[in-house]
Amino acid sequence: MNTTANQSPDLGYLNLANSPAIYYQLTPAQLVEAAIKRNEGVLSDTGALAIDTGKFTGRSPKDRFIVDDHITHDNVWWGSINYKFDGAKFNALYNKVTKYLAGKGIFVRDSCACANEKYHIDIRVVTETAYQNLFVHHLFIRPEVINTGGMPEWTIIAAPGFMADPEKDGTRQPNFSIINFSKKIILIGGTGYTGEIKKAIFSVLNFILPHDKQVLSMHCSANTGAKGDTAIFFGLSGTGKTTLSADPDRSLIGDDEHGWSDYTIFNFEGGCYAKCTGLTAEKEPQIFNAIKYGALLENVNFIPGTRRVNFNNTDKTENTRVAYPLYNVSNAVIPSIGGAPKNIFFLTADAFGILPPISKLTPEQAMYHFISGYTAKIAGTEAGITEPTTTFSACFGEAFLPLHPVEYAKLLGSKIKQHQVNVWLVNTGWTGGPYGTGQRMRLSHTRAMITAALNGGLDNVGYHLHPVFNIAIPYSCPNVPDEVLNPKNTWASADNYEDKANQLAAAFVKNFDKYAAYSTPEIINAGPNVALEV
Repeated sequence: MNTTANQSPDLGYLNLANSPAIYYQLTPAQLVEAAIKRNEGVLSDTGALAIDTGKFTGRSPKDRFIVDDHITHDNVWWGSINYKFDGAKFNALYNKVTKYLAGKGIFVRDSCACANEKYHIDIRVVTETAYQNLFVHHLFIRPEVINTGGMPEWTIIAAPGFMADPEKDGTRQPNFSIINFSKKIILIGGTGYTGEIKKAIFSVLNFILPHDKQVLSMHCSANTGAKGDTAIFFGLSGTGKTTLSADPDRSLIGDDEHGWSDYTIFNFEGGCYAKCTGLTAEKEPQIFNAIKYGALLENVNFIPGTRRVNFNNTDKTENTRVAYPLYNVSNAVIPSIGGAPKNIFFLTADAFGILPPISKLTPEQAMYHFISGYTAKIAGTEAGITEPTTTFSACFGEAFLPLHPVEYAKLLGSKIKQHQVNVWLVNTGWTGGPYGTGQRMRLSHTRAMITAALNGGLDNVGYHLHPVFNIAIPYSCPNVPDEVLNPKNTWASADNYEDKANQLAAAFVKNFDKYAAYSTPEIINAGPNVALEV
């Protein structure tokens, strides 16, 4: 299974040319075989490789760094999202990691990102484990032709077995993920969670595409209809982004990361990395049916005495995952490119029951709500949460934004106006009252509203403005009862609704205050009608 020197690329530039074994560009079958032989995982009853990622079953945002250099110093949005890392410290740590890997067999894969070839970047990934390389095969784009003699544009080195010394190496903990834009190297250590690989490249694209190419990078899913109409779906965890974009009547462009150039939406990735918790064939058949031989299951539990996955068992983590290539999805668009969107959906699970189930936004309101990135967490989703809690994540992906959120929002606004896109705010959360009093919005109603928006069924129904949020609520929607559309009418007490609406609006305004200095008056004025108490 080892490759010879002339088959594999020259890794001299990484100080890894003399590694005892270089496993280059192995097939999924070879990687699965290697992972099993190395005791990295076992096969499930569907043939998927099931592995545990160790201590970390999710990303560690506080251990993600960007090297402070001439490229990033004046451009990165430094602070609690983007932590500075010293260039000299990076070089020293890099030498330690490569020295660590030089004594081991390593897995090397050449791949790329961005389905639109005008923007694609070549990526070489060096991993310590076979399962990480399998993940890379699935999630990155698999080029038809590989130039082993050339230098890739970016290199990722992932060594989960290497632990940093925070005091000497400048990290916060033994684990780390560090992006160096000058050297075009991403260094990951101390964590076996594969999502760190995926999101590191996403962070890179979130910097270079908007900053250098005027391409909007987006944390969203996208699909396209039979007539070629593209729709994109933004939403934080638990809002239904994956479920609602997986439409049997539409083709999937991608489930998580996309770019919007002048006239195309294109997937950054070559696969999907889907959550598995509570997965059933009935609720999400597209994901369920993709878990076949070669797919990578992370941190799942089996039914005792079997190799059958119990998707309801979250003893290891709530963040159980599966990675698989797009070709495992029967209705995937390959190459993963669509036209400029006709409809954009911002999904929020409003646990306070205030926001309408669907409302239409102006371009300025779209920028405001994009910057806000609102949803709500409910009791039981995280330790310490006993009642609904507001959650704001700028651009629906704050953790991956090297630039200031307003830069992405302004680019979004210009593209919305250029292409005359309909933007909808969809509440997949509660109606008839907050969590504990009201009930969750019916999925059938949400699907009907999205279908109506896509098919023009909301074009001529008439709208009225929400008294606090100023968003346009349709008077009617095909296949949805009229009384559902106005949230105030679903509450037992109109006064209680108004009080809670003002409280939520105040939370919006307070959150937006940190962006106000960078925003335009038009964006600021697109927020709700409420004044904060001094």
